[in-house]
Amino acid sequence: MSVTVQDKLLKEIDRTKAPNHVAVIMDGNGRWAKKFGKERFFGHNSGVNSVRDTIEASIDIGIKNLTLYVFSMENWKRPEAEIKALMHLLFSSINGELENLNKNNIKLNVIGKKDLLPKVTKKRLETAVEETNKNNGLNLNLAISYGSKQEIIEAVKSISEKVKKNIISLENIDENIINDHLYTRNLDNVDLLIRTGGEIRVSNFLLWQISYAELFFLELLWPDFKKRHFYEAIVEYQKRARRFGKI
Repeated sequence: MSVTVQDKLLKEIDRTKAPNHVAVIMDGNGRWAKKFGKERFFGHNSGVNSVRDTIEASIDIGIKNLTLYVFSMENWKRPEAEIKALMHLLFSSINGELENLNKNNIKLNVIGKKDLLPKVTKKRLETAVEETNKNNGLNLNLAISYGSKQEIIEAVKSISEKVKKNIISLENIDENIINDHLYTRNLDNVDLLIRTGGEIRVSNFLLWQISYAELFFLELLWPDFKKRHFYEAIVEYQKRARRFGKI
C-alpha cells in the first residue's frame, strides 16, 4: 500500500510541539466559484468541506484551539442576497454538523457581534454552543460578525467604565486585564495564523491575539484547502524558531 503525501506530512509532525491555537482566514470562495462560471455561493458551499477537513486535521494532531474567520464585520457590506445565502448556509451547517461535534467531543464557541445576526441564526448558534458546552476536546471558535478593531474598542469601553466605577484601578491595567475583556477571553493567544487565497494581510482578524503568531500564507483558494495543506502549515510552523523578542 503506497504512502500518500498527506501520510508523510502527518508523520513529520511532532504532536508534543503542536501549536496550541491555530487561526484560519478562509479566503477565496468567490474566486473559486468564478473559475467554474458559478455564483459566489457555490464557492461558499464548497468551502464547507475544507472546514470539515481543517477540523479533522486539528483533531488528528491534537490541537486544542481552532478559530475560523467565518464572517467579518466588513462582510455586512456585501450584497443582501449573498448575506442571506451565507446566513442560511451557516444555519444549515450547524444543524448538519452538531451531531458530529458532540461525537468528536468538540466544544463550539462563537465570537463577534452576534446581535447583528438574524434572530433564527443567532438562536441556532447559541443552542449549539450550549449543547456542546460540556465537551472538552477541540475548542472550535467561529468568528462571526467579527472585527478585531471593534473587539478592542468594546474592551476599552468596558475597562474604562470599570475604572470610572473604581472596579479596576488605572495602575493595574495590563495585558491580562485587556485579555479578560476581549471576545477571546478564555483562549490563549494565537500560535499560527493560516490564510488561503493569495492575499498577504490579516484583514482585521484577531489583531491583539496574533501579536507573536507565525503567519502562513497560501496561494490556493479555500475550497481547495485539504488536510495535507493544514499539515504542511504545521510542519512549516515547527521548523520556525519562536523567540518572542529574545535571542
